Amino acid sequence: MKTKLFAIGCAAAQLATSMAVHAQAAAPQSGESAAAPKESVLEEIVVTAERRRTSLQRTPIAATVMTGESLAASGVTTVDQLQFISPAATVNNFGQGIDFNIRGIGKAEHNTQTTTGVITYRDGVATFPGYFTAEPYYDIARVEILRGPQGTFVGQNATGGAVFVTSNDPIINGGHHGYVQGHVGNYDEFGAQGALNLPVSDTFAARVAFNGLKRDSLYDIEGPYTGDDGVQTGSFRLGMLWEPSEKLSVLLKADYSYLDLSGYPADPVNATNDPFEITANADIHALDRFGRSVLRIDYEFDNGTTLRSVSGYQKGRTEYRADLDGTSIGNNIFGDAVDEEIYSQEINLISTDTGRFNWILGAYYQHDEYEFPPGEFYIGIPTGQYLLEGTNPKETTAFFGQIGFHVTQSVELQVGARYSDSSTENHIFVNQYGLPLTQDQRAEYSNLSGKVALNWTVDEHNFLYAFVATGFRPGGLNVPVGLGIPAPFDEEKVTNYEIGWKAGWLDGNLRTQLNAFYNEYENFQVTVGYPDIPVFGFELNNPNATEIYGLEAQIEAVFGQFSMDAGVGWMKSELGQFFAVDPRVPSFGACDPATGPASPSCIDLEGNDQTYAPDFTFNLGAQYEFTFAGGDILTPRVNYGHVSEQWATLFQNEARGDRIEARNIFNAQIAWRHGDLVTTLYGTNLTDQQYVGALNSGLRFMGPPRQFGLRLLKAF
Repeated sequence: MKTKLFAIGCAAAQLATSMAVHAQAAAPQSGESAAAPKESVLEEIVVTAERRRTSLQRTPIAATVMTGESLAASGVTTVDQLQFISPAATVNNFGQGIDFNIRGIGKAEHNTQTTTGVITYRDGVATFPGYFTAEPYYDIARVEILRGPQGTFVGQNATGGAVFVTSNDPIINGGHHGYVQGHVGNYDEFGAQGALNLPVSDTFAARVAFNGLKRDSLYDIEGPYTGDDGVQTGSFRLGMLWEPSEKLSVLLKADYSYLDLSGYPADPVNATNDPFEITANADIHALDRFGRSVLRIDYEFDNGTTLRSVSGYQKGRTEYRADLDGTSIGNNIFGDAVDEEIYSQEINLISTDTGRFNWILGAYYQHDEYEFPPGEFYIGIPTGQYLLEGTNPKETTAFFGQIGFHVTQSVELQVGARYSDSSTENHIFVNQYGLPLTQDQRAEYSNLSGKVALNWTVDEHNFLYAFVATGFRPGGLNVPVGLGIPAPFDEEKVTNYEIGWKAGWLDGNLRTQLNAFYNEYENFQVTVGYPDIPVFGFELNNPNATEIYGLEAQIEAVFGQFSMDAGVGWMKSELGQFFAVDPRVPSFGACDPATGPASPSCIDLEGNDQTYAPDFTFNLGAQYEFTFAGGDILTPRVNYGHVSEQWATLFQNEARGDRIEARNIFNAQIAWRHGDLVTTLYGTNLTDQQYVGALNSGLRFMGPPRQFGLRLLKAF
């Protein structure tokens, strides 16, 4: 390990003069597009990763931060496209949710039992873990993508990273302002969104926002399938801000989304046909309906200490039906409906950051319950030969804190810790080909994670940091398949070593970030398929240490009318010795995860890559503003994102379709600003690359093809 750390550190030093941080300034509340005039120097970026507003260039964390206008200019409207603007991130969308991975850690099997390694927050509240992810980005202030374990502040599960999505707040005494936007595109796409700020009084304001979309299917489907294969979505958000005094702030946000995605067609992994011309003979259906409310209360005491409460409540229902063999020949179908309800509460006590000491204390509680209604979870030939119903409640309690001490005026020592206690239960009834099976099982896990960081502000332009942090992802319960109740899987622990350098150059025109990391995992959680029913995955623990290490760099620059940003990530993952049965090949004999023995069916996975962990990622964006007489501005912009090849399973069997080829996505737009009106011609995936967006259950789900259109935005 020490040799690898030294090598990574040397490589980081060699790259330091050329690469590093991608970030943007706060979004304008009017919803103005990226065609707005640029400043001649870069503005300060503020992040909230440590529960207080801090400068990104002075925060010991690797992060990509984008404003709402920057997201739109880069062609990012949903979570899928985040992988093309941030290093070391992959998003694999297979229909009823996504597998979001950062630095190779996240989610490789989509079910309620498997925890995610990347937590997404919406306005300060952790969202549904994996489901309800197609929510569009509209009226967004910023998106923060944090890379690496976030154990102290984000807590359990965030062993890969975290994503913070923040919508625009109401502005008291900000006048009536907002925007309305509409667009048309190929595939008969029509969309509209908008927002309005309402200053009710000197102490109260509200903000309303909406988004709607209608589009035909991206696929040409043949066969006796049923269901509407188009897309219709609608979302609405209401925000209310009350500030009766300088010390008290109460912010309430509530939103609702109806996302009729009408199924995610797919065909077999090794099919040779045009992947957008497929056959099916099942009902194709995908519908998400969910609501969320967030209440944040901040009170500042006379000494500057802030007491903060963040309460969240979310409730949703997801429905999904698909052709499981991906053809019109067989009749192997899958269907499920899941109701999920979450309520959470977080309390923070935050000191000022003006003295030699600064600190934060916090407590967190979350209850999450999944319900599988009778008769709505089914699979098999003939239909309904595997039926599942029941509940899966989960509970989490945590206490955390961090203290910072300025050893000198420029050197700060930070020490943080978090204690987590979590439990999960399965109360499940399964009927398999007439054989009943009942699972009443509970598992509980606890952990103490910590972080020690040393930060050095060399001068006003350079910031160095190094830290050691530990993280924790709890174990869980596997889905009952076959005979008997499967064994639980254990918690996963990670130790992260990281060094970084953030710098400003050329009088504020250039900003960089470079970091190197080494992660060592104990009881690494891996997913393999059940030999009898491979469509179901189950979790095991790798008994030997797994390593993931790499380098990341980002850069952002503004030179007059020209601006650009870029990011690059290199990563290597190595599984510790671990034996597993590939469910797609005939198995015989015993196969112990620790000892094997190795055979054609009991495969030694030592040294294999982690799933969804590409060796190389790269992104680049650039634009130039042409100013005309009268003040009109023409802004062409191009974006390129590259994600190298990756593996969808640990077995890395290319002949069986385990390899996902590289993704190379070009987006471009040209925006014309005339006063408050912006007209934009845009295109995404301009080369029309046919790339696999995800592999699941022996099926390939394609990423979006080339799309283009015209967008009009009016700010007021």
